[in-house]
Amino acid sequence: MKRKSYKDLKTWVTLRDYRPDDYTAIMDLWADTGLGGAQRGDDQRIIEQSIAMGGKLLVAESDDGELLGTSWMTFDGRRIHLHHLGVLPSYQRRGIGRLLSIASIDFAREKGIQIKLEVHRSNTAAIALYKNLGFKYLGDYDVYIIREFGGLIMR
Repeated sequence: MKRKSYKDLKTWVTLRDYRPDDYTAIMDLWADTGLGGAQRGDDQRIIEQSIAMGGKLLVAESDDGELLGTSWMTFDGRRIHLHHLGVLPSYQRRGIGRLLSIASIDFAREKGIQIKLEVHRSNTAAIALYKNLGFKYLGDYDVYIIREFGGLIMR
């Protein structure tokens, strides 16, 4: 089978909004790309709730219906947070991530608000893409999170 190229990307990849029946394929993609999943609180209820609150989940789909990538944007009332922008490993380096990134930036631009993301410092390919698209490094910030409250002592 001939490898589909960047040159004709828009002829074989479609970006569209999330549909509930995408959930299983999205969980598989996020597992394959190390982006997350239900164990990190990224379940179907949370995804759909974030969309209802003004966010968006874009999926990149091949011309034969295969889910190739995602860009999940949540809205906190002040800015768009870009999460889980990823592409199946076998389809990386073909422009799909760039296509998803540009569509995500366009979504924030249409809302007239900032867009922010976090990326692991070892992900140099993603960092290069984001910088190329105009994202700026915020500085020496550390990111902390509480995912479970079971053993947490609150006073």
